[in-house]
Amino acid sequence: MVSSKRLIGVELFAGAGGMSLGAKWAGIDVKVAVEIKSSACLTFAKNHPTTKLLSQDIRDVIKIELPKRDAPLVLFGGPPCQGFSTSNQRTRSRTNPTNWLFVEFLRVVDLLRPEWLVFENVAGIVHTERGYFVGRLERHLKTRGYKISSALLNAADFGVPQRRTRFFLIAARDQIPPSLSTPKSPMPLRTVKDAIWDLPVLRNGSSIDVRPYRTKVNSAYSAALRGDKEICSGHLVSKNADEIIARYPHIPPGGNWKDIPDNLMRSYFDKSRCHTGIYRRLSASEPSVVLGNFRKNMLIHPTQNRGLSVREAARLQSFPDDYEFCGSIGLQQQQVGNAVPPLLAKAVFSVIATPRAEQGAT
Repeated sequence: MVSSKRLIGVELFAGAGGMSLGAKWAGIDVKVAVEIKSSACLTFAKNHPTTKLLSQDIRDVIKIELPKRDAPLVLFGGPPCQGFSTSNQRTRSRTNPTNWLFVEFLRVVDLLRPEWLVFENVAGIVHTERGYFVGRLERHLKTRGYKISSALLNAADFGVPQRRTRFFLIAARDQIPPSLSTPKSPMPLRTVKDAIWDLPVLRNGSSIDVRPYRTKVNSAYSAALRGDKEICSGHLVSKNADEIIARYPHIPPGGNWKDIPDNLMRSYFDKSRCHTGIYRRLSASEPSVVLGNFRKNMLIHPTQNRGLSVREAARLQSFPDDYEFCGSIGLQQQQVGNAVPPLLAKAVFSVIATPRAEQGAT
């Protein structure tokens, strides 16, 4: 470890708080977070009651008050990433205004002058506009005396039961930061079955939020996220139309829209234009494909003919079962899908955090 004192943290673009949770698991005392969306703020506040939450647009934040800085500060966050996503070819350029919120991250760097910073985003930011945004980010930091380490990291290599590759950049002021890389001995891949098999059987449109577990824990992973709870929340499932549900039985584990008979896909003007995530049934014996927009991806449970519940998606993201999501089912789904997996965040923060790290999920 590179610090003898427990770091304090400030998160920008906090969302539901997955990155803050990982930071806390790594031993960082997160003092302040900034988030604009009201439903995400409710979720963050419920699960991070000791962190001061600024519920406002980052562009309106001109001052962040911190207690006495008697320990190094780490500023972290991931600006909205839809404009950098490789699935967004239409506005993946400098003309997309959402792509410029990373400038606000840099403005707060200049405001707080943290000893450390962690920047996170989709893998596509590396190639957007031939690397323009990453290049500008690095040039700005280097002129302020920061040295940089960055990498593309797959959450599945760090114990998350989901193949999800994200860009991470660590910067340290006036010192060389630790390198970011895939573990030399990655742990065995955790599967969808490891993650969700003890959760209850649900129907399409399930609206009962809190339910008991279906079975005893079936893996070390589910045991870590479940703890000693006997019931948990999040068992909400989108209600899809009968014509959509009729397509599900035709899809095997690992299959997608290609397995659906043409006569059941007549509502699509051109079935062949569907992307690979449409009607994707997860395979129980493998990590999940990347979670994203629930309504766009339409991921299907491995054995049940329905979409994923909020809790199942949260398990695949590595949120513990005592983490509660707020707002409508659509807003909860958005919060989970947009989050940084806490276990992945913990791994990144652990390279700079104190040796007195709090224990989180393992």
